[in-house]
Amino acid sequence: MKKILFLFTICLLVAGSVSAQGNYSRHRRVRHPQQRSRNDDFYKVKVGITGGLNIANTVNAYNQNYSTGAIAGFNAGLTLDIPIVYPLSFAPEILYSQKGFAAVTADGNFTQHANYIDVPLLAKLRLSPTFSVLVGPQVSFPVSTTNTYDNGFVITNEQYYNTYGRGTVLDGVLGVSFDLSRDVELRARYTIDLQQNQQNASYGGDYRNQVWQIGLGFKFE
Repeated sequence: MKKILFLFTICLLVAGSVSAQGNYSRHRRVRHPQQRSRNDDFYKVKVGITGGLNIANTVNAYNQNYSTGAIAGFNAGLTLDIPIVYPLSFAPEILYSQKGFAAVTADGNFTQHANYIDVPLLAKLRLSPTFSVLVGPQVSFPVSTTNTYDNGFVITNEQYYNTYGRGTVLDGVLGVSFDLSRDVELRARYTIDLQQNQQNASYGGDYRNQVWQIGLGFKFE
């Protein structure tokens, strides 16, 4: 957690520096009114909050005795938009994200719910005044995992694991955002582990988490 807070503090310091430089540059340059309006809005550092739905599953589960299915969860956290040069900005975030999968085995149903702290470090490219594409790496910190095994009877076996500190996972992220208004955006993303997850090999073998996300973001200047 200290690493995450330190990283976000660095991002805030960079944001303040970029914002100050952007303000200085705008006062020195003379531009067409339409271009000035567009760029003045772009060069404002924006802090925000976000929340939404996760549809999580796995890929490359090497146990062929069952198939995996998707489960629902949620994500929520803090966002930061640091302009670099139009139309490119740096968009780091800190998110609480629920992942996992469901599996049908010969002996019953298995479900894994895993909680992570995700830190996306994304490049944001504004393709139009209201549409942007985001891409980049994400560092995921496992927090806890709950495995539920149901053999079809009344009794369900549940096993909880505190997995915080068991190592980070590197992810890849690809997403888009649509500005619904000046301060509200619609977000959609796909994330996938770039490393195999082995924290519960007895149930799922080696696998990679993949998550589809959709939600809303609220920005504050």
